[in-house]
Amino acid sequence: MKIAIACDHGAFDLKQKVSAHLSAKGYEVVDFGTHSKDSCDYPDFAGPAARAVASGACEKGILLCTTGIGVSITANKVKGIRCALLSDLLSAELTRLHNDTNMMAVGAGVVGENLALAIVDKWLTTPFSGEARHQRRIDKMMALEQE
Repeated sequence: MKIAIACDHGAFDLKQKVSAHLSAKGYEVVDFGTHSKDSCDYPDFAGPAARAVASGACEKGILLCTTGIGVSITANKVKGIRCALLSDLLSAELTRLHNDTNMMAVGAGVVGENLALAIVDKWLTTPFSGEARHQRRIDKMMALEQE
């Protein structure tokens, strides 16, 4: 599976750990930056990563910043993206089961490294349930992009 990953300066260290973790598990990681701890603007990196997921160039995407809020808002501005801001395992599981999210965001200043890696693993290994009631809700959600 090809996974887009991006961060800002506030989450650079966590991005490096998540990337190494994913590579060790056999995932292909496409790094959209940033590539240093120099101050930067998260939309410059989260936007291209979200576009890669929306286009199908990457199957899923993981975004990181200090809170996870800015990158998740940025990603959700891209047509076709359903990005969830995650800080616990139950939400990581349910957002895949019920919402078929294609991107996730984590705040490096909110979630520690061990929990972040566990959230990533739970999110990536949980399939969409495919239940009709959830698909109906997703269809209604995504129809809002056409307005």
